Amino acid sequence: MQENVLALVAELMALAAQTAPKGLGHDCIATRVISGDLLGRLADEMIRFGRDTQKANFDRDAENVRRSGAVLLVSLKENKTLGLNCGACGNARCADLQSRPGPEFPGPLCAWRLIDLGVALGSAARTASLLCADSRIMYRVGTVARKMGLIEGEVVVGIPVSAYSKNIYFDRMEQKSPQNK
Repeated sequence: MQENVLALVAELMALAAQTAPKGLGHDCIATRVISGDLLGRLADEMIRFGRDTQKANFDRDAENVRRSGAVLLVSLKENKTLGLNCGACGNARCADLQSRPGPEFPGPLCAWRLIDLGVALGSAARTASLLCADSRIMYRVGTVARKMGLIEGEVVVGIPVSAYSKNIYFDRMEQKSPQNK
């Protein structure tokens, strides 16, 4: 029963992310709730990715995903600028913004679209809090979910949701990646 409740919480979080204010009112956010067996597959892929890339804490975050009742994925659908020519992306004109592949995400991206993503993530996390569910915004979850094709987008972030007597997403041991030792 608790899994169904946490999946509902994640759906309400998706609603909050989708309806959060966005620049020019353009819908640039996509969401997807995953639960059940897919959580285990995502966790396994996170462990594999961390091992293959020698990046720290993918295994730690994978265990959080495995113990969660649901995960909300939130993505920035495309790198479409607002047309402000503000220079925040490093270009003088929006027309000059050309993303190129990065190791996990493309970039550079329109700073205002990234702010839209941040507002959507904050709205989703606040909704979890209002519903007394534990959550944590996690970059590593989104990295692997994107590579698995669970959701499309330029940048993907995951928010796992759980309900234990103590929040499982905090007081976690941080590990050093082999390349940062």
